[in-house]
Amino acid sequence: MELYNYFRSSASFRVRIALAIKGLAYDYLPVHLLKNEQLAPAYADMNPARLVPLLKDGDQVLTQSLAIIEYLEETHPRPPLLPGDAAARARIRALALDIACEIHPLNNLRVLRYLVHDMGLADEQKNRWYQHWAESGLEVVERQLAGHPATGRFCHGDTPTLADVVLVPQIFNAQRMNCRLDHVPTVMRVFDECMKLDAFAGTQPSACPDAS
Repeated sequence: MELYNYFRSSASFRVRIALAIKGLAYDYLPVHLLKNEQLAPAYADMNPARLVPLLKDGDQVLTQSLAIIEYLEETHPRPPLLPGDAAARARIRALALDIACEIHPLNNLRVLRYLVHDMGLADEQKNRWYQHWAESGLEVVERQLAGHPATGRFCHGDTPTLADVVLVPQIFNAQRMNCRLDHVPTVMRVFDECMKLDAFAGTQPSACPDAS
């Protein structure tokens, strides 16, 4: 397998975690977003969206982090990232989507670039935008986790699931952007538990070969 990704991309980080949990080897191929390497014709031909990550598995070319992770779940089901019955899997997916659909798109690099270069916002205003949506979005996740009987050591139970795979990269981004996190104690407890595991700690941005 080959993974085209960028070390700071939270979507790429999700896939790196999933691959590590499942013990799958891959070639790490960096695509530097700040240098616009995702716009190069060779990459754009593979991924019309010109985004990362992209996973090549033999003849299969896969895009969108959640679709990639679900593909890995179906082709390499052990250990499972979507365990339990239909209701449990729905809760795990909902937690993941609360982050991947409600927080991440508003704070994506291309959105932040548009705010600055096209809308003329100052860096301080851009940062306020980021912090507002990250902090309020993570508060939603906190309400989903705190006191729920299915919340355990991790977002759902006592083994990592898709929800944790999506949560951890978002916390890394929030910390890098100086977001307030003291209002989400359950979220941060789960984050700390995840970071005790090699699958999370060993795939974090600073551990990537293209980290700079």
